[in-house]
Amino acid sequence: MHLEAFLHKMKYSKDDIAIIVALEEELPETILPEFKIFYSGVGKINATLKTAEVIYKTNPKLVINYGSAGALNKNLSGLHQVTSFYQRDMDVTDLGFMVGETPLDDINQISLDEKGVSCGTGDSFVSSNQALQTDLVDMEAYAIAKVCLINKLDFMCFKFISDNADAEAGDNWVKNMSLGKNFFRDKILNLFNK
Repeated sequence: MHLEAFLHKMKYSKDDIAIIVALEEELPETILPEFKIFYSGVGKINATLKTAEVIYKTNPKLVINYGSAGALNKNLSGLHQVTSFYQRDMDVTDLGFMVGETPLDDINQISLDEKGVSCGTGDSFVSSNQALQTDLVDMEAYAIAKVCLINKLDFMCFKFISDNADAEAGDNWVKNMSLGKNFFRDKILNLFNK
């Protein structure tokens, strides 16, 4: 389903939405003061804990993750909707057994039924050309998506490309991580003010 049609069908109010971001530098509350923004801190465990807390305390209908990401796909720049999520630092392919009916490798991926880019989430900062098969890399999206999936909540994710996940990634991320906030604000206001 097309994103705008999905949002129109669901008719979310701003009170139904929780935006989760790793760092305040990526999206200060003043950018979208009419929305509830929560900061998780960096990494999968921090993102998991904060998402569970936000769900428990605020009972949202829609969780949106926004943040910066490194691009492995060098043809991408700017803001993108992420619809496929991979846990890039958990490899269970060699275990050779199943959990129920699901191969263990399948627990490391989540796909939404929408068009978008893919993101590999891990607790390490990617700064070299690793053999990863995703468009983007970050440190929180998969964890937030997983908590939303388990809790049967609608989930959306937008990432702004801050670096190219290469030798200069650390310096570029520091310089660029806050540059996407206005693009994200415009996207959210366009989606939810109709």
